[in-house]
Amino acid sequence: MKLIKVNTERGLELKGAMFGDKTMDSVVIIMSGICSNVFQNDLLPATGELLSQNNIACIIGHAMDAFSCIAYSDHSTGKQKNTGVVFDDFSLIYEDVEAYVKYARELGFKKIILAGHSLGSNKIIHYLGNTSDNFVDYFIVSAPVDLAHWFDVMPNISECIEKAQEFAKEGRGNEILPYLFGGFSPMCANTVLGFYNASNLKNCPVISNDGETNSLSNIKINGSFVIGSKDSLTEGDAKGFMEKINSYCKNPQNNQVIVIPEASHIFYGKHDEYAKVILDIVQEKVLIQV
Repeated sequence: MKLIKVNTERGLELKGAMFGDKTMDSVVIIMSGICSNVFQNDLLPATGELLSQNNIACIIGHAMDAFSCIAYSDHSTGKQKNTGVVFDDFSLIYEDVEAYVKYARELGFKKIILAGHSLGSNKIIHYLGNTSDNFVDYFIVSAPVDLAHWFDVMPNISECIEKAQEFAKEGRGNEILPYLFGGFSPMCANTVLGFYNASNLKNCPVISNDGETNSLSNIKINGSFVIGSKDSLTEGDAKGFMEKINSYCKNPQNNQVIVIPEASHIFYGKHDEYAKVILDIVQEKVLIQV
């Protein structure tokens, strides 16, 4: 594994990771979920290592929210700035995903498979449903989130929103809230409000009915949907959750839904099984066409 630097159009340098190299014909780009990166989510390196061992490169795409309070180089100002989930702008998700796709294209990969895990899946749905480019050959959506439903079931959301609104009103939008958002992440007030109002991520509204499905129906390529049978964000029906999401796609009959038995939302203890599923998808659905 090596760390890579990927520049966005706005000048921010994102830090990702690559398994394998550009001499390989195909690459899988995996956009990580919120507060998830290659160093603390074992799912990502397990997948990257298995793919590269089978002559398929893998790029782990860390968007702005992958690290908390990490210094990034801003090429537009020539200065370092602290970004991460603490300080993020969810309206720029399209640009973050696009940066990794263009990076892979510039390296010369013949086949680009765009994947995501958790909120990373919502990010790639947003990109694929709104891009006019045809750089991606196949998609893999893993454990996407019905964001409005997520806000309903996670702890202390209402308290965080109320405190964030209070901070913003007082001109303290860049101050970190005194408790973890959703019980898992430090965030400043502006980031909390931006996340809560991120309509571009509400593209899998199959439980809450709060959001849009145009992004799904606008996706021009085929893909696979992967989920754990015990994903806690599906109201006990993981397969039905994914089948409903797939039903909004342009040609759902050309896609597949794969359920990994006994796996949770983060595939804890099932990382190797997940990695094998991703490898099988790429070999059976993409490489066979090369």
